[in-house]
Amino acid sequence: MLEVFDGTQGRLTLSKLAELAKMDLSSAQRLTRTLVKLGYLHKDPGTRTYALSPRLFRFAHGYLANSDLVRRATPYLQQVSAQTGETANITVLDDTDIVFVMRIVSPNVLTADVIVGTRIPAYCTAPGLAMLACLNDDEVREILDRSDLVAHTPRTVADPAAILACISRIRHAGYAHTEDEYFMGDISTAAAIVDGNRRPVGAINIAVARPRWNGAEDEEKVSRIVISAASAISGRR
Repeated sequence: MLEVFDGTQGRLTLSKLAELAKMDLSSAQRLTRTLVKLGYLHKDPGTRTYALSPRLFRFAHGYLANSDLVRRATPYLQQVSAQTGETANITVLDDTDIVFVMRIVSPNVLTADVIVGTRIPAYCTAPGLAMLACLNDDEVREILDRSDLVAHTPRTVADPAAILACISRIRHAGYAHTEDEYFMGDISTAAAIVDGNRRPVGAINIAVARPRWNGAEDEEKVSRIVISAASAISGRR
């Protein structure tokens, strides 16, 4: 029921909630009544519609406060953001998506609507590709098979064979770099953060708006920064 409110939905009627959650009306009514009583849903008495409550922030706060990755990465993310003057992020891989768990936004940010908790596909994002490159090809294929491989922009690489070829290059280079693949005008460079078994636990990336990008010179500089930061974060485990 709570997952119906995925960021694309605002306030919902009981019947719409039941439809989206694929429940019968009586089951949806019982659940919404319980969730309102617990404080996780808010019911507007005038419109009789439902929305998420701020109480759900308890879960997000609990995750961030107890995340070893967030604790280790914080000083490095601050340093990277100050060093480049650009937006810097820490993301984790969750099924077929990446999830933003830390974000320092620059005044030049291209996509201000991306916030902590935002989910976007792994296959067409630099952090996602950097983390996928730490998996073996069978694991990557399994994730791609479950992904909705669509072209979000004219430059999205959505063909599985082409994505695997890109991942092979990332393994060799040590970082991932995408331009205009999910947001037009967004250039992102990322490196994976790994555990002692070289498994991905997250990624650090720098996002730059195209008007501020100087081509190969910036890619070389930014890639060195994210590789160094990811290595330092990984090494502190």
